[in-house]
Amino acid sequence: MRWACLLLPHLAMDAAIRQLSEPDVPLVLVSGPVQRRVLHAVAPAAHLLGLRRGMRLSAAQALTSDFIAQSHDPRLDQQAFTLLATWAYNFSSQVCIDFDHALVLEIGASRALFGQWPDVERRLRSELTALGFRHRLVAAPNPHAAYVLARNHDGLGVDEGRLQTVLGQVPIERSGLPKTAVDTLSRSGLRTLRPVFALARESLVRRFLPEVLTHLDAIRGREVAPLTYFQPPDRFTARIEFEYEVESSTALLFPLRRLTSDLAAFLSSRDGGVQRFVLKFEHEHHPDSELVVGLLTAERDAAVLFDLARSRLDHLQLPTGTRGMSLVAEELPPFVPVARDLFDTRPQQAVGWEQLRERLRARLGDDAVQRLSVQADHRPERASGALPASTLPPQLPLRPAWLLPQPTPLRGFGMQVLSGPERIETGWWDGEPVRRDYYVLQTREGQRAWAFTAPGEHGPFMLHGWFA
Repeated sequence: MRWACLLLPHLAMDAAIRQLSEPDVPLVLVSGPVQRRVLHAVAPAAHLLGLRRGMRLSAAQALTSDFIAQSHDPRLDQQAFTLLATWAYNFSSQVCIDFDHALVLEIGASRALFGQWPDVERRLRSELTALGFRHRLVAAPNPHAAYVLARNHDGLGVDEGRLQTVLGQVPIERSGLPKTAVDTLSRSGLRTLRPVFALARESLVRRFLPEVLTHLDAIRGREVAPLTYFQPPDRFTARIEFEYEVESSTALLFPLRRLTSDLAAFLSSRDGGVQRFVLKFEHEHHPDSELVVGLLTAERDAAVLFDLARSRLDHLQLPTGTRGMSLVAEELPPFVPVARDLFDTRPQQAVGWEQLRERLRARLGDDAVQRLSVQADHRPERASGALPASTLPPQLPLRPAWLLPQPTPLRGFGMQVLSGPERIETGWWDGEPVRRDYYVLQTREGQRAWAFTAPGEHGPFMLHGWFA
């Protein structure tokens, strides 16, 4: 069970409800042209009134008037999905968004941190519930099987030995196959995937499009195309819109708690917290107001972020009522997900240098992977080149395998100095002098960073690279 699928069947409604102080309201989201408005999503309380997804709005109003209608905003869905994809990097170093209404994440490399699948499942469910998202969770040996099984089960964990049997019980219409293939197989009397797996490969090639065979191979873990992994944004922004003008700071506490909670979830995959973010308040007949929240030390705990923002909000005098509130954080710490599954230690999965180099190039980019060499320049950003290996000295100074394109502030606390300082003082001949003291530091998560500070100082540090 190396892959987990997090299916979000009610993403649109959950994204809307979690912005309300009362989550049990009978809310419906409507979409479509003005002449034919339909219910796009229905909250549980509205479902009890007999309202269903796809129902005409006029029919719903004829049935009952005890519900609240709100226009569906796809941007709100995307904002929630981006938040969850970023949050998922707290559990994995590979988060895929190739599947509809679902996140698929690699969990095999995370077991040393979080335990076996039942422990990972409990933690995922706990945090997802706290964030306000209904979900299904399934673990399987490959990502495509995990997604198909999540569409049919919840809480299932399947190993390699049971995968073929469990997949064989999946109904044809819920297998993810194209509709034309589903119709053809159904007319042939096939109801589940088991008899489809038994069909001769030559028969499938003759009767169906290549996508059918590709899908069947993918869910069984055979050769498939590479996945696309989500890259978290370098800027956090979230917004809550109000139905009416809010004039009391007390009424702003719930949206403030939701925004700071989302910021904390966003930061869970980054190496440290934030020291500055901005609260923006939208006014209807007045320029927008801003409240800058600065912290003495970097922080990412939701309760601390809320308390600090609340203390500043209590002293803020808004010129008029506000119709919307947003939180923006731009000075974010570096993105560092949990341990990356780059080196596979299993003997039967051992890879050579050529395969490892290609993995690095695919992950970091073509220009980021170069032959180890020495240049006549001590500045780290200029010390890489393409000299033959025979020119290397027998002993090299300790250098990171991953050098950042530009040094960035290293935030966080509880760091341990492993070695240093190593002074680098060079570049006076070309007008770009460098004078730095480099240290090898270890973060709370056990990662080793290569950072520098001004000569003779003990901080603040600028991050320049990561050791493997």
